[in-house]
Amino acid sequence: MSTTQSERLRQLLEPLVSSQDLDLEEIEVASVGRKRVLRVVIDSDDGVDLDQIAEVSRLLSAKLDETDAMGEGEYDLEVGSPGAERALTEHRHYLRAVDRLVKFRLTEGDELVARILTVDDEGLDLEVPGVKGRKATTRRIAFDEIDKARVQVEFNRKDKQDKQDMKEEEEA
Repeated sequence: MSTTQSERLRQLLEPLVSSQDLDLEEIEVASVGRKRVLRVVIDSDDGVDLDQIAEVSRLLSAKLDETDAMGEGEYDLEVGSPGAERALTEHRHYLRAVDRLVKFRLTEGDELVARILTVDDEGLDLEVPGVKGRKATTRRIAFDEIDKARVQVEFNRKDKQDKQDMKEEEEA
């Protein structure tokens, strides 16, 4: 069985990304017109900042320049983070999404929007928002019940640190 270019690139680049205490989430080689683009997505439990992206980009570019992993011809290297509405596909993604609102498509075909409360090896504990004046409920789902899951953007939600800051201000 032959390895694909993406698999070869992952084997080449993942150790460099890991050396920066980051996870290599995704590699994609795409054609944009006549140009090729190598997109690399990195992340960590604490997210990534622009300095980390720049450093990883420098490391990957140097490694790619010394190999023929991208073959002949020009290409652009794009290094970035997963983005706000990332798909959750790995256990670590769910851990990083605790306290976030997520849209789930379940294997039985139902859709569910709920907040992740806790994650363990078997599944998730969720808070399902109440509808039409009803109180929120909790629900447990196993990983094997999930077909797809994607973080939802919340514009008005205050995160835990914001809530803690507000509580401390009220107590002062």
